[in-house]
Amino acid sequence: MTEKTSGDLKLTGVTKMYDTFTAVDQLDLVIPRGSFFALLGPSGCGKTTTLRMVAGLDQPTIGQIWIGDQDITDTKAYQRNVNTVFQSYALFPHLSILDNVTFGLRRRKVLDHKAKAMEALELVQLAHIAKKKPGQLSGGMQQRVALARAIVNRPDVLLLDEPLGALDLKLRRQMQIELKQIQSEVGLTFVHVTHDQEEAMTMADTIAVMDSGRLEQVGDPATLYEHPTSTFVANFLGQSNLLKAIVKSRTGTTAELDVHGVSLRLPVDRLKDRTTELWLGVRPEKLRLVGPLDSDGADRGADHHVEQNRLTGVVVDASFTGLATNYLVQLAWGQELMVVQQNDGARPAARGGQVTLGWAPEHGFALNANQDAHAGAQDQADDSGAV
Repeated sequence: MTEKTSGDLKLTGVTKMYDTFTAVDQLDLVIPRGSFFALLGPSGCGKTTTLRMVAGLDQPTIGQIWIGDQDITDTKAYQRNVNTVFQSYALFPHLSILDNVTFGLRRRKVLDHKAKAMEALELVQLAHIAKKKPGQLSGGMQQRVALARAIVNRPDVLLLDEPLGALDLKLRRQMQIELKQIQSEVGLTFVHVTHDQEEAMTMADTIAVMDSGRLEQVGDPATLYEHPTSTFVANFLGQSNLLKAIVKSRTGTTAELDVHGVSLRLPVDRLKDRTTELWLGVRPEKLRLVGPLDSDGADRGADHHVEQNRLTGVVVDASFTGLATNYLVQLAWGQELMVVQQNDGARPAARGGQVTLGWAPEHGFALNANQDAHAGAQDQADDSGAV
């Protein structure tokens, strides 16, 4: 009989070791009851192994897994009130949609199984095709059936293992919105495993970024994006420009930095105590192509203030994407910065032209100078086309 538990999902010191490597290393997580939580990371980071241990399909080498005050570490998979939705849907092709959804309820001899199944199908807007077979449905509809089959059991935790990976881009984005709406309506704890950064940020209340079996950072999407704590997170969750900087002074709320002889500013609260060297980070969309300064310190042709950070470079590439134009600007010391400029009527910069880049100091972030500036960037590129 499935054990009924209630409360937060907690992983304490969870480690999974194999003969030649450690897949998950000392993982400590608290996933609040009723939240939409994402485990995000590149292939091989340990996120799927973590999901399998929560599901009971793999046993931790050490550590404990709890739902509320119930230790489920050694509980068999079929005894846990945990369901999983896979990328492959795993529907029974010979059964109707209604029979697919009622399957688990009938095995548990739930008397009103048909009514409960119809409620679940109504939730995913598929009640009208209850008599059809899976083969008659599109991929997106099959995914919704698989979701209804999992939700109808009212699990304490619903695990989503790359559930949208097999769908095309347009349908995947539509399903992202629908999944979030369904989770909000049913109030179940969703744990979503994905390598897709946009997918995680679109749906999740909280994201745990993983790399090499360890947690890099946990937080809400905006915090992870605006204030990454490692170069891996900065590069894997979107794109970042990282400039090697030396701290020259700290005055009040502002730190003065030296970047290849150029003076730049950063809020002092972004620095760790005694930091003297760092990576100064700024996202491509925070940069603006601005005009040069007049002798009185005012901008010509741009609504920006002199307090902004500024760097000068040459446009080496420009790509029009519709909503924006992506520029690659080479600085005097050879480093190239990515710039995403909204197509809002401003005159575009020409390839080969000299430009001045400006950004507000508060849009920057500081990272440990000992970290690899390229960490996470290659992982993002490798996973960008994965399914």
